[in-house]
Amino acid sequence: MWPFRQEQKRPEKRVESLEQQVTRLQSTLVACKTVAQRRKHWLVTAITAVVLLLAFMVIANRRPIEQAVTAWVPWLSAKSVRGVDAAEAAYEKGRYKATLRLARPLADQGDARAQALMGLLYVNGRGVLRDDREAMKWFRSAADQGDATAQLQIGMMYYDGRSVPQDYSEAARWYQLAAERGNPEAEYNLGIMYATGVGMPQDNILAHMWFNLAAAHFDSSVPRDRAARNRDAVARRMSPEEIAQAQELARQWKPRPAREPQASRE
Repeated sequence: MWPFRQEQKRPEKRVESLEQQVTRLQSTLVACKTVAQRRKHWLVTAITAVVLLLAFMVIANRRPIEQAVTAWVPWLSAKSVRGVDAAEAAYEKGRYKATLRLARPLADQGDARAQALMGLLYVNGRGVLRDDREAMKWFRSAADQGDATAQLQIGMMYYDGRSVPQDYSEAARWYQLAAERGNPEAEYNLGIMYATGVGMPQDNILAHMWFNLAAAHFDSSVPRDRAARNRDAVARRMSPEEIAQAQELARQWKPRPAREPQASRE
């Protein structure tokens, strides 16, 4: 009978043990829930405090941040200038693919010198297929910002009738804009137009003045000598008073700012 009685009592003890375990588990769950709620509340509070602290720091340090951003601008500008200088150097060395690679991103960002380089590549078919319309697009973008090289090239395209109807008066107008900024090629071309009366009334005094300025501004001796010879040829048709007047105009002449925007008449 002992074995039977022992088997009878085991289930009772087991039931009591299970009930106790369930009770303990329920107590543990309640405690864990309470801890989790407390931790959640603490986490939300901590995040809110951090956000408020950051907001205060941003407001308190607003001026230094603005000054730091402003301080970066000249560095970015200098980087852009160095990029255009490298593109122009590559163009002068005949490395037209490199010119395109260096100039295109800057031209897309609105840099006038880079846009003028893009126009030169397309108008001459250097590193790209020749495309006068694409060249004119880039030249106009640069010329609207006052780039003398682009203004000179637009004048040449009007003179030759490339992608636009041939128009000597319009060519002279663009030469004038570039010449006023000290571009020697434009000064020379403008001298020819005043000397011959093509695209504008013939005027020996202004022709002499522009040839004189071109001779002073050319870096190379060959175009400088050519400008001087044309100046002297015009002088042979002028009186001493007219020559003196032309020389005085040349002495008083001052270039316009190199990057001053110039709206086109069209």
